[in-house]
Amino acid sequence: MADFQTSTHRAKWIFTPQELIEKYKGSNRRAIQTLEKYGTTQMEVDVDGSFSYPEPQNNAKDNSEKHSRPKPLNIEEEQSMRVFYENKLREVCSAFYFPNKIQATALLYFKRFYLQWSVMEHHPKNIMLTCVYAACKIEENHVSAEELGKGISQDHQMILNYEMIALEFDLIVYPPYRPLEGFINDMEDFCQVKNGELQMLKDLHETAKLEVDKIMLTDAPLLFPPGQLALAALRNSNKVQRVVDYESYLSSILSRQNSGHIISDLTENLDTIDSWVMKYKFPSEKDMKHINRKLKSCWGHGSHDVITAVNLMLNLAHHAGDLTVVKELNVFLLWIDSPALDFFNR
Repeated sequence: MADFQTSTHRAKWIFTPQELIEKYKGSNRRAIQTLEKYGTTQMEVDVDGSFSYPEPQNNAKDNSEKHSRPKPLNIEEEQSMRVFYENKLREVCSAFYFPNKIQATALLYFKRFYLQWSVMEHHPKNIMLTCVYAACKIEENHVSAEELGKGISQDHQMILNYEMIALEFDLIVYPPYRPLEGFINDMEDFCQVKNGELQMLKDLHETAKLEVDKIMLTDAPLLFPPGQLALAALRNSNKVQRVVDYESYLSSILSRQNSGHIISDLTENLDTIDSWVMKYKFPSEKDMKHINRKLKSCWGHGSHDVITAVNLMLNLAHHAGDLTVVKELNVFLLWIDSPALDFFNR
């Protein structure tokens, strides 16, 4: 059985907070440089997983004097896009009734991808679906790209193209769900649970899994080992259910493992994990509309021109008194400006 202590997960994918910040800054900076050079940030991905930039815009400098250049996303806006699509990833997994392990594995792939790339370079919708597909394959839950794409009205070839990029990453990951189960089993011995008390531990396990779900949506999985993520989830669940003296349980773990850590160090890490959950924020619909407009502009999709044209038609229809056309154009404006459009339509 694979061991986390000797894994690439531990060696290559656990970072300090400062390292994480630098990685996000680096990918954002590269995308901005790409925008300045090519006039767009969107990269084309071929069937072999290779990618290419568009041709440089020779007149980009001249155009910038006539028209304002697309404004790149800042680091906070990129974070909002990642948060939005990580939640969409969970919705996809729920729609296909995938187990927690697949969802967590896909989330870790998604997080790893955007440590290397900016959302301005690769659409998070495409990466989200590819990560789910790759997670299904690695966990031997067989679903075809065609089936996955058809289920949410997306082109399966896009999923296959991006899979080659995803395969560049270390695919063996260690979500917190297995350590969580191990701690629950260990608690049976620690608490000397009798048959009538087993249900309490089962309930603790179920609520702790919900706590893990929350943790997985934060950056904590990139900062802490899965065992500590599981302990943080258990501690929060136990605060409500009061099944065990948790401080004593943590001390027993450290003593049995002959760990060099002291209880205060472990508690500090669990507190930090809690803080990531508490400061987690899902972007508002208003924020996502603004970010989505900027992102489309970076890709050169011309959504601004479409909106301008529709607004012009809207004014003409309004002055002509054609209320039916006014209503239909208003609906269309909401439709093309919605972040959901990028998720459900190609």
